[in-house]
Amino acid sequence: MSHSENTVVGLDIGTTKTCAIIGEINEDGMVDIIGLGIAPCRGLRRGVVVNIDHTVASIKKAVQDAELMAGSKADGVLAGISGGHIKGINSHGVIAVKNREVTQVDVERVIDAARAVAIPLDREVLHIVAQEYMVDDQEGIKEPVGMAGVRLEAKVHIITGAVSAAQNIIRCAHRSGLRVHEVVLQQMASAEAVLLSDERELGVALVDIGGGTTDLAVFVDGSIHHTSVLPVGGEQLTNDIAVGLKTPMVEAERIKRKYGCALGALVTRDETVSVPGVGGRAPRVLSRSVLADIAEPRLEEILGLVKRELEKHKLMDEVRSGVVLTGGTVAIEGICELAEQIFDLPVRVGYPTGISGLVDIVSSPVYATGVGLVLWGARNRGLDLGAALFDASAFDRVVGKMKQWFADAF
Repeated sequence: MSHSENTVVGLDIGTTKTCAIIGEINEDGMVDIIGLGIAPCRGLRRGVVVNIDHTVASIKKAVQDAELMAGSKADGVLAGISGGHIKGINSHGVIAVKNREVTQVDVERVIDAARAVAIPLDREVLHIVAQEYMVDDQEGIKEPVGMAGVRLEAKVHIITGAVSAAQNIIRCAHRSGLRVHEVVLQQMASAEAVLLSDERELGVALVDIGGGTTDLAVFVDGSIHHTSVLPVGGEQLTNDIAVGLKTPMVEAERIKRKYGCALGALVTRDETVSVPGVGGRAPRVLSRSVLADIAEPRLEEILGLVKRELEKHKLMDEVRSGVVLTGGTVAIEGICELAEQIFDLPVRVGYPTGISGLVDIVSSPVYATGVGLVLWGARNRGLDLGAALFDASAFDRVVGKMKQWFADAF
């Protein structure tokens, strides 16, 4: 297989599946999706690696299938990260402008000033996203370089994650024969694939419901203002169905995807579902409304937790364009109608956009993060990734910081 310098590989390691997507940047700067590989994953729990061997096997299988489809070798990847350890905070920095004209160096200085917040040694900065700049008394500036002024301020959103969680993802990739170019927060990647620019400007909440976690990102005035990860997801719904219908987990997942409905009112009385029994018992035929009665409360709980998170941070009035749902769990019928009842806002399902190639294959919320990782890599190609870049020495850097701290203290 050949390796192209224009190839970008997104690796979405989830609680229930690993998805590898290979994209190629064409002459027009567009991304052609040329390879897709999916493998079951049992090595993560709520977004965090708990079994390295299982995770490595899942990554290898997904990447091999993607390489086979693309006819191209995957060398380095952009890996998604999620989990309850993810924390997002807003910060503010101020500097004096030299020579009364804002330069790129001034922008870098004010970002450094804004990131000067107390971060524990066991945590690493994943992303620093500028929300807006202020030159003297002028607010709402997106690009301050070249403007005249004596004072430059920046509002930024800083996203941190546990070093151990990120390093375990990197180690799994390395043991699979892959280099990790960057570790990207999953909802940031999904936003690249499913959000429209006018939604970001007006204000939107992106809700990515995966297998083990539900990831939330809120964009206002074109930039991210809040991120959080809730430790619930589609896996809990699958477990509810397995227990409620007394069927194996594998069958519960299949039934959820094929017959699941988030609103009992949308199910007619004559609809039925064949449910396989446990331990070789004969299958039973049940009304589909029974399945809806199980799914609706769990999905209502997940969406209700998202709403409480928005209310807690006073963001309900900021998401004026509504809510965008994505992730594997949102493929269930009626979830938009249920979400609209809960949020009292417009709701749509987010499908990957801005790509060409195998569009018909990856045009599903299931692949939002994987496609988003490819788009993220294409957009940042050749740029200095700075604090967002993870490499094999990240753990060593933290150990070095700790040694230096002890040396200074004692």
